[in-house]
Amino acid sequence: MAVRSVISTLNPDGTEVMGPGILMYHYPGNDIMNGSLLTVESNHFCVLKSRGAILNVYETGQYPVETPQRPLLGSMQQAFYGGQSPWQYEALFISRAKSVAKAKGVALSRELAELVYDVDYYVHVDSKEDAVKLVTHMPYSGHVLTTDALNAYAGPVVEQAVNQLVQLTPLEQINERIHEITELVRGHMQDFLAIYGVMLNDVKVLIRPRDERMRELISLRAFGLSELDAVRYYVAMKMAEHGLVSAPNMAVGAPFNIGLTGFGPAGTPGVSTGAAMPTVAGQ
Repeated sequence: MAVRSVISTLNPDGTEVMGPGILMYHYPGNDIMNGSLLTVESNHFCVLKSRGAILNVYETGQYPVETPQRPLLGSMQQAFYGGQSPWQYEALFISRAKSVAKAKGVALSRELAELVYDVDYYVHVDSKEDAVKLVTHMPYSGHVLTTDALNAYAGPVVEQAVNQLVQLTPLEQINERIHEITELVRGHMQDFLAIYGVMLNDVKVLIRPRDERMRELISLRAFGLSELDAVRYYVAMKMAEHGLVSAPNMAVGAPFNIGLTGFGPAGTPGVSTGAAMPTVAGQ
């Protein structure tokens, strides 16, 4: 007779297998038989399959496995497995807790300036019907389906949605349209993820210039500076970082003059603030 076993998502030491980032867990054991106990935690669903066919979907609780008996295919199965072969039944646990996935990539503004986008989106599986959709439509590798694997499918959808607006928007107006971009990403993602039984809860989008120099110039423009003034202040800050005393002159657009009056005692050069030398930083 087959040994009565408990099928759950707990390791032998009591730790939970389905931690953050795991959407689905395929129980790896081959000991699921009639009479086995399925233990489903409060934030899980469990889908029971037999030879590829879905037999039942369970919510929170503990359930004995009760499946239709099938004709035996030989005396060896009767002798070794008590009338049922291992791997006849599979248990897939689906997380109903909210998970976060991240998508990132590069988009181009209307001027073909490179922008980096980061999209955080929060998802969960809401119902038993959605759990069946996930098991049916989403392929997985090994014994787990992770948010990274989900993002491999959703990432191109995010990229298309972001570029749809960004490519038509001037660089300086990207942040002004961030709400429109977020809503566009949300709409595309909701339609796409619904096919897999995954509900989209929230989306957060961050877009910034890929080039650090461009990012600093745009920050200066945000203070109301003209393009020329922004460039001048940017150069002044870089000069100040290197200890150049002419940095303030660059910031205000004033010349920096050094004058020599000849030689002083013992051949040392004399300095005059009145005589003008070539301008280091002009207007």
